[in-house]
Amino acid sequence: MIKINNKYEKFKYRVNDLNNNNISAKFSFRNPNFYFDIELNIPVSGITAVFGQSGAGKTTLLRCIAGLEKIAGGQLKFGEQQWQSADQFLPVHQRPIGYVFQESALFEHLNVLENLNYGRKRAHSGVNQEEFERIVELMGISQLLSNNAALLSGGEKQRVAIARALMMKPEILLMDEPLASLDRKRKQEVMEYLENLHRELSIPILYVSHSVEEVTRLATYIVVLERGKIVKHGDIKRVLSDHILQDMMADEPFTLLFGQVISACNEYCLTEVKIDGHTIYMPRQNVSDEQLIRLHLNARDISITLQKPQQTSVLNVFECQVIEIGDATGNGQCMVRLSLNNTELLAKISDYSRVILNLRPAQKVFAQIKAVSVVQ
Repeated sequence: MIKINNKYEKFKYRVNDLNNNNISAKFSFRNPNFYFDIELNIPVSGITAVFGQSGAGKTTLLRCIAGLEKIAGGQLKFGEQQWQSADQFLPVHQRPIGYVFQESALFEHLNVLENLNYGRKRAHSGVNQEEFERIVELMGISQLLSNNAALLSGGEKQRVAIARALMMKPEILLMDEPLASLDRKRKQEVMEYLENLHRELSIPILYVSHSVEEVTRLATYIVVLERGKIVKHGDIKRVLSDHILQDMMADEPFTLLFGQVISACNEYCLTEVKIDGHTIYMPRQNVSDEQLIRLHLNARDISITLQKPQQTSVLNVFECQVIEIGDATGNGQCMVRLSLNNTELLAKISDYSRVILNLRPAQKVFAQIKAVSVVQ
């Protein structure tokens, strides 16, 4: 995990406190190939993911909010600020936003410091040296300042691009698939910095992505789009409890768990996480004690038994209650929703197993989860 020096602990980055306000947007247009019809109210706090497959309208929505697209009759309000109405359109340079594109869009003939200064000069209220150093440290680019932008790796370029956007001192950061062009290792690297950025600066982020992994790791709120319309939006945990929606989002059904680290590394090199009063063991993670983390658990990695095993290599065995049993699919499998206190788990088993176990709603069962199958 990336550690941040606490000498800036009292430093406040945000220009205005907008946590209790919303973005209210209404846009509609039609062309021969696409019908875009959006009306939503989302919080200006945390990380809001705009999720959807290619062609869903994610980038169009982001460009409308940024002011890069002007749709006739559109309505847009940011907190108490009216950005667009029937007789008003605030140009993009007057909106307090930072924009990060899929490609870094750095000036490759300049070095990193010169790229950052370009953003710094455009800050509405100015960025002092302390603020500058804070942003540089948060994005881990202090050793890159004299490097030519053209010679940076893909992950480094995106970190510099994010830092440059922050230098403009925005009240909201708009990110359009910022990790799409990176390989898996670089994505993981940049996601760690994004998590730190959210924790340390509390700047609201509107994050466009078609990656379930990015959304489940980063987002606190989600807007799901399909063919230019909103399918659903709300708190990430509530939205992802809709398993029909999950089928649209991911190839494999999964459960997203929210927990707190009890031990980052116990004597057996396992990380222990408290989930709703229960302890889950998983391979050692790059986390710290008491840290709040999320766990991704694929439905296929949960097995069900009627009696608690007395001797088993499976470390995670929990008493649950069956909530619902789905119909068998064409490949002979079915989904079982389980209740673990106030937490729901989703298990994928064969329909034959369902018959053998004679599973039924309200039945007490035990869910078994291998430690190696739990993913942060």
